[in-house]
Amino acid sequence: MIAIRFKPKFWDHQDVAAGPFKSLFNFRKIWKLAVFLTAGVALIPLIFMATIDYNVAQNAIESEILLRTSRLVSNTRRSISFFLDERKLALNFIIHDNTLEDLNNPGRLSEILENLKKSIGGFCDIGVIDESGVQVNYVGPYHLIGVDYSNQAWYREVVERHVYISDVFLGIRHVPHFVIAVKHNLPDGSFFVIRASLDMDWFRALLSDIELVGTGDAFIINQDGILQMPSRYQNAVLEKVPLSVPEYSTNTVVYQTSDKDERDLIVGYAYITDTPFILIVTKQKTELMKPWFETRSQLTGFLIFSISAILMVIIGVSTYLVNNVYLADQRRVMTLHQVEYANKLASIGRLAAGVAHEINNPLAIINEKAGLIKDIFSFRKEYTGDAKLNGLVDSIISSVERCGAITKRLLNFARHIEVSVQKLSIQSVVNDVLGFLVKEAEYKSITIAVDIPDDIPEFESDRGKLQQILLNLINNAFAAMTEGGLLEIKVSRHNEDKIAVMVADNGCGISESDMKRVFEPFFTTKSRTGGTGLGLSITYGLVQEIGGTIQVHSTVGKGTRFNIMLPLTYKKKKGEGNACIAG
Repeated sequence: MIAIRFKPKFWDHQDVAAGPFKSLFNFRKIWKLAVFLTAGVALIPLIFMATIDYNVAQNAIESEILLRTSRLVSNTRRSISFFLDERKLALNFIIHDNTLEDLNNPGRLSEILENLKKSIGGFCDIGVIDESGVQVNYVGPYHLIGVDYSNQAWYREVVERHVYISDVFLGIRHVPHFVIAVKHNLPDGSFFVIRASLDMDWFRALLSDIELVGTGDAFIINQDGILQMPSRYQNAVLEKVPLSVPEYSTNTVVYQTSDKDERDLIVGYAYITDTPFILIVTKQKTELMKPWFETRSQLTGFLIFSISAILMVIIGVSTYLVNNVYLADQRRVMTLHQVEYANKLASIGRLAAGVAHEINNPLAIINEKAGLIKDIFSFRKEYTGDAKLNGLVDSIISSVERCGAITKRLLNFARHIEVSVQKLSIQSVVNDVLGFLVKEAEYKSITIAVDIPDDIPEFESDRGKLQQILLNLINNAFAAMTEGGLLEIKVSRHNEDKIAVMVADNGCGISESDMKRVFEPFFTTKSRTGGTGLGLSITYGLVQEIGGTIQVHSTVGKGTRFNIMLPLTYKKKKGEGNACIAG
């Protein structure tokens, strides 16, 4: 129902008379071509540019996220390296600032530990280990004096490399910790090692200061993928993390991957120089892209709105233009039919005039001879009293007068087809038209009721066009009524400058859906019985031409009423010549 309501008038039009030029009048095809071509030209560049802009913007935002992650990882790596280097330098300073005897003195070593805690912090304990691997002096919360480290890997590594930073381990104390050990060679060729355990809380604080969005995480693993300190979302300390150990690189590396829940991750990592540590920062890509997603939704909504608005304008303008072309073509066709109709009427008028003249001549002779016979009867006594013969003569004369009246009416009707504007009486026009339709009304048992007051003044109009208007309306009324119908013709004074003519019937009526189209060219409900759909459209045009207006009111099953308003004074239209039809 909605589709029918908004369907253009030209949508189902088929011009059967177009012949080989049918494609020129295929308005649906013209409409589709106009819509698709205009939409293509307008929307393809828009969508193309929007797609390019979308990809460029998204790539730029992703690149910015990767750059920020890389910068965060690099800065954090420098902080961790500085933290460890600072403590290595502190141990080297202690070694060069104290003799072995001083370091073996528990009091002096305890003083050194206190100074370290107060100055740079991060130290838990400190111990001195001789070249045999035995810890000869220790200051801290555990009892580790005399512990032999000679068989442990870290000891062998510090002897070989002079400096050693361990990964996190439990060790003898069974507490997660890591140590820094520095070897010092003595002049006599022997050496000792000073070893310090670092506070995990200080080390953890370096990562807690990192600003991470949402469910982002920062943690440190060793080169075996073992977690070195607690993190926000990874496993417990000294357990293996689910991420694979990244490849070694001297620079910070950022890459994209997925976690076990198939969520997109941005991972940045950096190897801490001269340590077993690998710093890893993970971020949820969806959270980082959330502002972009919101902006993207707004842009997508604006794009959809723009495309919809463009399509609506294109469809509306195309429909308007094609509909105007269709209406212009319909007016052209209607004008051609009107010309054809007028020519037919003119031809019929000339034929009727010729027939009437030809009939009038023998009628005049018959009338003359009948009058002569009657005069002869009046002079001869034998015929004067013959009522039957006189009655037959009177009958002949009466019939001739009747035929004369008919031919006179026919001549009058034919003559007015070619007459322009003149003073006329509505009573005379109605009588002329009904004179041709009385027999048809009697045949269909249709009652004709005419109500024309005597005070209706004469007015200026085109008699021929007014006759055509009334003929069309009365013929339509006859077609709508069954046997025994009622046709009403009523004329009244509307105001000082107009008269109203009503033509009403009690026929089948017009449906509400058809009421809006009754005056359209070629619209008819009688296509199966020979209707062309031009009668009312031509009537509408004729009413407009003589300066009047026409309205229709109808109820299905009750009848139809046409109201015509006619001006008393005909106003000549601009550019109009003498309104006559050439014979």
